[in-house]
Amino acid sequence: MGSCIICGVDVDGGGRICEPHQEDVAFDFRGNSPNQLVPSRFYRGVVDGYAEFGVFVDLSPGVTGLLHRSELDRRLDTLDWEPGDEVFVQVKGVRDNGNIDLAWSIRQENREFRGVLVQDGDTEHLPEEVDETGNDDGNRSSDGTQDSRRTADDTDHVDDTNHAADTEGDDGSDDVGAVDEEAESVDEADADSGTDVTEAEQTDSDVTDADETGSDVTEAEQSDSDVIEADETEADDERERVEIGSLADAVGDAVRIDGEVVGVRQTGGPTVFEVRDETGVVDVAAFVEPGVRAHPNVEVGDAVRIDGEVESHRGDVQVESEALVLLDGDEAEAVRRRLAEALTDEARPEGLQPLAGDEAVAQLADGLLDAAEAIRRAVLESRPIVVRHPATADGYVAGAAVERAVLPLIREEHAKSDAEYHYFTRRPLDEPVYGMDAATNDATRMLQDRDRHDEKLPLFLLVGTGSTVESADGIDLLSVYGVDAVVVDAEVADTETRESVDTLVSPEIESLDADLSTGALVASLASAVNDEVRAELRHLPAVSYWEETPARYVDLARDAGYDAERVAELREAIALEAYYQSYQDKRELVADLLFEDGGNLAAHVSEQFREKLETEIGTATENVVTEAVDGVEFAVLDTDGYTHRYDFPPTPLLLDDLHRRKANGEAYATVGIGTDELYLRTTADVSVRDVAARAAELAPAADVTTAGLREGKIEFLSGERDAVEDAVVAAVAEAF
Repeated sequence: MGSCIICGVDVDGGGRICEPHQEDVAFDFRGNSPNQLVPSRFYRGVVDGYAEFGVFVDLSPGVTGLLHRSELDRRLDTLDWEPGDEVFVQVKGVRDNGNIDLAWSIRQENREFRGVLVQDGDTEHLPEEVDETGNDDGNRSSDGTQDSRRTADDTDHVDDTNHAADTEGDDGSDDVGAVDEEAESVDEADADSGTDVTEAEQTDSDVTDADETGSDVTEAEQSDSDVIEADETEADDERERVEIGSLADAVGDAVRIDGEVVGVRQTGGPTVFEVRDETGVVDVAAFVEPGVRAHPNVEVGDAVRIDGEVESHRGDVQVESEALVLLDGDEAEAVRRRLAEALTDEARPEGLQPLAGDEAVAQLADGLLDAAEAIRRAVLESRPIVVRHPATADGYVAGAAVERAVLPLIREEHAKSDAEYHYFTRRPLDEPVYGMDAATNDATRMLQDRDRHDEKLPLFLLVGTGSTVESADGIDLLSVYGVDAVVVDAEVADTETRESVDTLVSPEIESLDADLSTGALVASLASAVNDEVRAELRHLPAVSYWEETPARYVDLARDAGYDAERVAELREAIALEAYYQSYQDKRELVADLLFEDGGNLAAHVSEQFREKLETEIGTATENVVTEAVDGVEFAVLDTDGYTHRYDFPPTPLLLDDLHRRKANGEAYATVGIGTDELYLRTTADVSVRDVAARAAELAPAADVTTAGLREGKIEFLSGERDAVEDAVVAAVAEAF
């Protein structure tokens, strides 16, 4: 019977790990059959190669498992593993046919586990245990060469415990007894103190304490908070401060950085502090023991000094902390002053140059510069940015323009390769209203991120939404938490919104230019946020218009290489993709369509758009009821009976196209009415809100309300549908 290397309890069958600690150990598999693997255990493996659906990992020669892309905590194409890389995976199970299903492991270093064991077939033993020939069992083959699965670069705490065995293997002497005696003394100390410490951890702790403090450390002190404080002492050497932006050229160097903590996250191994100075942000890993919070007194917003070594961690620059000190007084003030000066210098754009020289956009220059500064400041402060926009072609163009401008800034600011997914989120809205449903979702996410990951509350950028009273409740919910909101809308904002939003960009009534789209407005905003992508945005304004595209934007798109046909294909392709999975940003697909596509993808998707739309238009046209009231011609469509409500195209888009095709004069209105909602399109400048108010007077029992000003949507009680139809028709006729 063996004993558990973690807690020392007896283990049946001669094993070395008890059931509760199975997932605390990394296993080096030396078997030859998948059936020898134990589900739920973590194994060291070697990347064999990629497939469209995941990664193949060799656990031993001839034993290969699949880590399916659905098991990853990131997108497959962002995984920076290369064939031959050593990785850690968890075995989910072995199928009857021998296929091995693997799961992702957040722990990717030996030191992040509490111990390491070799599983040789159905038996398991410590790496330092040797065979009868005196060779290191598993580390060396019979001819003395190093096994390719274990290298001299294995993590420190494994090397420390292997030292005696490695020495014995080199000179032929037998130090196994010394190792056993040391293990026995550690077990006795653990039993006395009541703490669970592996032999490898005990050895590592002793070396670390001796190195960092220069004095003997008792076992009681080791288990006390001094473990954390020992790492906070000043390093002996007087290092010069280096800027975080220069660390990519300092891999392997010992450095000192001063900065502000902008994020803290606890992994299964070290605690990772995100630290920012005036030049960038870097992850700093501080390790006490697996899963234990290092420096619990350090919080987001603190000024700190870190001495450590620069490493490349899976392709990202990271600092391994040797000492982390909280700064106060003049030193802390110096850090914050440098950050504030850098923010002031970098956040405010020099000026606004509207795309195509649009004068309507130029009139909003002050507001656009304020919005651009808020966005740039959020990037520099490591504050997440959440963009909300309608799931329409115009909305997607606006959201994608900001995304195109902001992502390069995030990449420049942060060393982590996946920072652009962490600090920028685009969440389309099914309707152009920022209501309580969307706001509750956003508030829940941001509070979870704040409490679980010490993340700053985000900046919300609402484009093409949030400027009307229908969004007031949602914006009020964000304001309760002091969240900054920036609203950009090409339509005139309601007075109530102007008073409740931090930064609002919207035309005043007297300066309204009717041919300005939100996509065109936000494309100019994006060019102010990041002028380096300006050339990539030139075609976007033209894509945002369904009809009567201003000549200035048609010419600008043509100069960028997009003729009228290409622009139409992009618009239709985006509109189709916006409908499907409407709550998903589809970042990569949208980027491919708008920026990377040579024409084939957009043309293919556009063809699907036209086929689906033409089919629905044909059906709708056959079932439109026309009537004339007080000189106004009405086309009324029963959207419940004569549209596929849960398939493309969505009702607003269908009615838009139907209205464009059928409007044959200045006094024409299209009405689409369903169970409890109605959409209105008119050739005159008729206020939907006024129509709803008048209809409420004419049908007082119907509870008629404006549900969406931008999409012309009115809601009512389903039992009063006929009365509402008559009331709306009468109200529109009065308004013409």
